[in-house]
Amino acid sequence: MKHDMTGGEASDTKTRILEAAASVFASKGYHDTRVEDIVAASGSSKGGFYFHWPSKEKIFLSLVDTFAELLEQRLLARLAETRGGVERLDAALQVCVETFGKYRALAKIALVQAAGLGRAFDAKRHEVEDRFVAIISENLAAAMADGSIPAVEPEIAARVWMGALDGIVMRWIQTGSPDPEAALPSLRAMLLRSVGVPENRIRTNYKESS
Repeated sequence: MKHDMTGGEASDTKTRILEAAASVFASKGYHDTRVEDIVAASGSSKGGFYFHWPSKEKIFLSLVDTFAELLEQRLLARLAETRGGVERLDAALQVCVETFGKYRALAKIALVQAAGLGRAFDAKRHEVEDRFVAIISENLAAAMADGSIPAVEPEIAARVWMGALDGIVMRWIQTGSPDPEAALPSLRAMLLRSVGVPENRIRTNYKESS
């Protein structure tokens, strides 16, 4: 069964349309995608499409939300089972990279295609970014509280982390390189150093820290 992006069965019309839209947008881009393309790819009808979304813009924004919710759920689930400030920061980076790789089409829509499309799209991207900055900030603050890292400004550090991760992933989506999982050990080491994690706690081997 395909990944269920709405909570119902994968054969549900809304799910099929969302999955088809993710594939078509990722392949053709926002401007070159027509509602007719999504309808044809989903095997549904225009009536079915417009029952759920009033426009191409709305389904595109729904896909950005879908990716954000998926990433947030996976991130919070991993953090809930991880103890220790540095370990939680490690886990957050790993979950982000794993999710970008597994759901590349959605990542492409949310991180690359949504950029520069207009005010509504920019507002959505900022909203999504703020959600993850808040999660990272909270965990940086927790690492400070348990003595894992020295005092830093959590929100600023979190935005630096988001910028670095976005840069790696956006480049990968556009060109195929560098592979985020291959880049993760070096990326993690640099980001952990940026918040003062002691060298003896920085592990650059991906498999060792998985």
